[in-house]
Amino acid sequence: MEVSEIPVRTLAEIEAQVEAEKQSKEAREYDPSRFYHPAVTVDLVIFTLSERDLQVLLIHRDHWPFKGRWALPGGFVQEKEALSQAAHRQLQEETGVSEVFLEQLHTFGHPHRDPRMRVVTVAYYALVPADKLPPSTEGVRWWSIYQLPELAFDHDRILDLALNRLRRKIMDTNVAFQFMPEKFTLTQLQRTYEIVLGRVLDKRNFRKKVLGSGGVKETDELHLQGRHRPARLYQFDLDARDF
Repeated sequence: MEVSEIPVRTLAEIEAQVEAEKQSKEAREYDPSRFYHPAVTVDLVIFTLSERDLQVLLIHRDHWPFKGRWALPGGFVQEKEALSQAAHRQLQEETGVSEVFLEQLHTFGHPHRDPRMRVVTVAYYALVPADKLPPSTEGVRWWSIYQLPELAFDHDRILDLALNRLRRKIMDTNVAFQFMPEKFTLTQLQRTYEIVLGRVLDKRNFRKKVLGSGGVKETDELHLQGRHRPARLYQFDLDARDF
């Protein structure tokens, strides 16, 4: 039995058809003011591993609302901007990086989450290697996910959901490579998992799971550190998407 496929139009085709609809008589008679129009923002949870700690980027708010509190980076979606474009723009503006893991997390639309107006935000989370990131400044700072300041809006709820999503994802996929150097020891990899999960893992079970998954592959190189026995270096097999 053949598998049927849904015919999917390109975005350009959809845009052309929408523009054609705008030229119709019905479009000229349509009154959009009949409906309430909330504002739309994107908020970013930007994770990194630094100093053996899972950290998140926060922005100090120097104006109302919630002046003096810390908040996730984000902003309003521009009129002709797709959600993903807005998220990538905010990531570039706040960190200066672009080619990193970025995934949509959830939509937060409680009617009283923002004192300015009705604001619906689409949250994303990003995973960025520490060596690609700018240092903290007076108004932009990296905070330990386990020692957060008082947050603005509902950003504590967004962070909690993002952390739980990351913890589930790191157990089921090879997304941990976003935090790792190109080549690493299994001890370094296990430490990364423990930092993200917030708990100690059994060494034997961890290595059995990782090596049996096909997600990492052994190299011919060894890692030398002091007087310790040399450790084998591994690297992720990026063609093996799931563990």
